[in-house]
Amino acid sequence: MVTLNELIHQPVRLRIMAALVSIEDESQLEFTYLRDLLELTDGNLGAHLRKLEEAGYVQLIKTFVARKPRTYVIITPQGKRAFGEHVAALEAIVHAGEVQGKGDE
Repeated sequence: MVTLNELIHQPVRLRIMAALVSIEDESQLEFTYLRDLLELTDGNLGAHLRKLEEAGYVQLIKTFVARKPRTYVIITPQGKRAFGEHVAALEAIVHAGEVQGKGDE
């Protein structure tokens, strides 16, 4: 039986993880870029990132650039694994539906 990751399955967190997985290895996205990309508010994105960070799926790096605070988001190896397993579970569900649909013909 396939198991979906309930933490990642939430639509906003799924989009966050997909955005982070799609960038080059060891790369990071700036908080404001991710916020604008996903069309979220600071508070909404922050709340979802906190949940992902607590699970060990992302890491937040806070720094200063020209004396202005910047936050960068990086997906962790654990986060990559969890996302890959979640995507595999989704694919298994879709594949099972396709097989079942063909049997109904």
